Amino acid sequence: MLNAVGKPQHIVLFGGNSDIGLAIVEEFLDRGAAKVTLANRTRPEKAIQAVEKRGGTAEFIEFDAVDFDSHPAVFEQITGDIDVAIVAFGVLGDNEEQWQNQAKAVEAAQINFTGAVSVGTLLAERLKKQQHGTIVALSSVAGVKVRRSNFVYGSTKAGFDGFFTQLGEALRDFGVNVLVVRPGQVRTKMSAGVKEAPLTVNREDVAKAVVAGVLDRKSELWVHPAFQAVMLVLQHIPKPIFRKLPL
Repeated sequence: MLNAVGKPQHIVLFGGNSDIGLAIVEEFLDRGAAKVTLANRTRPEKAIQAVEKRGGTAEFIEFDAVDFDSHPAVFEQITGDIDVAIVAFGVLGDNEEQWQNQAKAVEAAQINFTGAVSVGTLLAERLKKQQHGTIVALSSVAGVKVRRSNFVYGSTKAGFDGFFTQLGEALRDFGVNVLVVRPGQVRTKMSAGVKEAPLTVNREDVAKAVVAGVLDRKSELWVHPAFQAVMLVLQHIPKPIFRKLPL
């Protein structure tokens, strides 16, 4: 469990190569050493080094987001209670290619949504038995108002957001909290080469906000905070006008 100064003993990161996920881990480790289980398709050497540099103990477990049948066995390899679990894997992709390529569209949906539902369900089972713990689900503002420019990615995040939001409601009476994090554009390797949008933040900004949100047991978090108001406005713009916006 989190101690008096908000230090977890065990963090599990699903998506061990995630820039944002690792930044959150590092922010927690700055509060004190912890065991960190990195679940990833391949051994994330840089992430392991980053964890150990901050005094943490890194463990690697092989995890394939779309090999759904293997997920229960992955959880059997995670030893001890889980204090903080971060669901951070996903793909962005080229929207114009995705909506015109069945294989690419299905791949995005399976990784970003179906894989996350599989992991989320197994996490809920584990944390419900523990009667404590936090799930940090990295959603996106793209899923709050799906736009033409990235509707394949946005639609997968809309499903992701809805699932984890209500998973939090289902787990509320069992001592488990789910924090749904909705960043806008973040400066990471995933967004490299993408034109920078307004309210773009650094991964460290997201990490600091997430750790504070976990300690406050928040259920949702917007990074940049202004996105909450922006998305509220966009959701109520009539479709004919919305089509004309440069989004």
